[in-house]
Amino acid sequence: MDQPRNILIIGGGIAGMCAAIELRKLGMHVELVELDKDWRTQGAGITVSGPTLRALRTVGVVDEVMAAGATWDGLRFYDGDGRLLREACSPRAQGAEDLPATGALLRPVLARVLGRATLASGAQVRLGVTFETIRQAPAHVDVSFTDGSHGRYDLVVGADGLASKVRGAVFPDMPAPAYTGQGSWRAVVPRPEGIDQATMFMGARTKVGVNPVSATEAYLYCLDHRPDNAFIAPERWRAELTELLAEFGGVIGELRDRIAGGAIANPGIVYRPLEAFIAPAPWHRGRVVLIGDTVHATTPHLASGAGIAIEDAVVLAQELAAGGTMDQVLQRFTGRRFERCRMVIDNSVRLGQLEQNGGSKQEHAALMIDSITALAAPI
Repeated sequence: MDQPRNILIIGGGIAGMCAAIELRKLGMHVELVELDKDWRTQGAGITVSGPTLRALRTVGVVDEVMAAGATWDGLRFYDGDGRLLREACSPRAQGAEDLPATGALLRPVLARVLGRATLASGAQVRLGVTFETIRQAPAHVDVSFTDGSHGRYDLVVGADGLASKVRGAVFPDMPAPAYTGQGSWRAVVPRPEGIDQATMFMGARTKVGVNPVSATEAYLYCLDHRPDNAFIAPERWRAELTELLAEFGGVIGELRDRIAGGAIANPGIVYRPLEAFIAPAPWHRGRVVLIGDTVHATTPHLASGAGIAIEDAVVLAQELAAGGTMDQVLQRFTGRRFERCRMVIDNSVRLGQLEQNGGSKQEHAALMIDSITALAAPI
């Protein structure tokens, strides 16, 4: 195969930016289009596991990510009133034992780090634009854009997220993401004294976590069982989250009261219903390939959604560098990614089911340990 020289990435999120950075390292011309003209990232905090930090090291931004956030190796469990139940230590990723086991930072901060690295890589970034049509030929892909322009590419990478327009246009037979029965609440809060690592509070009905994201801030997260993914108006988020936290005392009780009293601004509170899916292999059709949430969306139970998206970018670049026909390259890509991503999604959804149904705590703990161990292995 002639090495592809001209690559289009559709979507400027975590997967798309990391793909742009990695493909530019191969000397390819990379064009990234992102519909949001302001290149914004929605969300509060994001936890990055040891394997995710390992992947970010490959991309070349791990030092900046760690400097912008917080890192740790342990996990503390408290009851609903803040009494310590137990402590645990997470394993570090294989081949990256010098990196912490876990970290966290604000999601917009991670996006800014990757955005700067994308621009510094020399990728051409076009904002406020997405594709209009995609037409494939054996040796190229012709793309028209919403701004009236056109381009011809050797490869198109679909990285436009959960509600992917690329997936719908090129893979109309792929399944749609499905609601999992839980909603995710997050709030950026002042970092409480003593919160220096992942901390979970086990109430009678609700599990809440607080992770540091900087020297002064943390993010609180809570998963809520809901029978459907009905829309919740943002003006209701403060009251809904306050009610969910009603049973807690201690640190969570104090944060709840600050949220209820308006000390935490509404933009610092985020709610989204949780959806998950994994598309059947292969993840390409002709010269269009899907990566990240576009093809495998997961719930946050293993803190690995961003991690497996970053790994996609790394592996895609590795397989393109290894050569072969385009079909061979993209078949190898899916072959390396499918089972790992399936494990993350299946196990995350199962953890959510156990939480919703009051299932076995032993199964929950064993599944967490097995998943973390598997993710620590090389990709």
